[in-house]
Amino acid sequence: MEQNNNNKSHRRPRIAKPDADQKKPFSGHGRKNGPARNTEANPADRKSRFSKPARRADDAAKPKKEKKQPPQRKPKTPPPTPKPYDGTIRLNKYIANAGICSRREADKLIAAGSVSVNGKVITEMGYQVHEGDVVNYGGETLHSERKRYFLLNKPKGFITTVDDPQERQTVMMLIDGACPERIYPVGRLDRNTTGLLLFTNDGDLARHLTHPSTGVYKIYQVELDKAVTRDDMRKMIEGIELEDGPVHVDDVQYVQTANDKRVVGVELHSGKNRIVRRIFEHLGYKVHKLDRVVFAGLTKKDLPRGRYRELTEKEVGFLKMI
Repeated sequence: MEQNNNNKSHRRPRIAKPDADQKKPFSGHGRKNGPARNTEANPADRKSRFSKPARRADDAAKPKKEKKQPPQRKPKTPPPTPKPYDGTIRLNKYIANAGICSRREADKLIAAGSVSVNGKVITEMGYQVHEGDVVNYGGETLHSERKRYFLLNKPKGFITTVDDPQERQTVMMLIDGACPERIYPVGRLDRNTTGLLLFTNDGDLARHLTHPSTGVYKIYQVELDKAVTRDDMRKMIEGIELEDGPVHVDDVQYVQTANDKRVVGVELHSGKNRIVRRIFEHLGYKVHKLDRVVFAGLTKKDLPRGRYRELTEKEVGFLKMI
């Protein structure tokens, strides 16, 4: 019994619980040292954390910022109505259309008194030429017309000439009705040769493209009676001697799509007559088909055989830069 009493004496004394009126108020939403709970009697008076703060008196005195309005687009000004054609044309444009020079250079000719209209020397800038007026420069009468440029994919059986006394089929029959202006072919293609042929009434450009010094490049697809050897390809690139002098091609390759060594592509700059046929005949080949697929950068894309199309301004500009 004494042993049990001694054990009880070592127990931790109990702490007396505080009275109800001594309890501390709740300090927060279950969080230590958290914000005190709003003890307002009316729940409607409680502030929500989503409610906007009340404006202070000094804030009320400040003017409210106006909302920025989106920028208003200015109404588009309609393009000016073009003046109806009255049958006149500026003198400098008339001279330029005649192929003499550019408009700027034509102004210089007019200012120098080198141009006359109906026998009267004109030095006035902006002078209007009427239909039927006779314009002279350098003792010659000028004829103004719009410059036109067409590309034809020539079929077999047509000769490249403007007029044929034997009344054979000519390329002019294929281009007939393309434009009211009188156009003519630039260069030639044999009767049995197909491919690209350029037509224009621009004499300066035609002379430029056909002049030997210009060196307009052309690509032909050639089908022969037998396979072309590598040795003959090398000879064509290095140069061979024909009756009218030496000639060489820039490149010659087998046409991969044909899968036939009898079909080759030839690129060259020479403008000699029948030059491709003469090269292969000199090497002992017979040409079965000859087709010009590229001329001065122009191709046969979207141009079926026997059809033509007008060149774009970009294409014309490129030809003039060659």
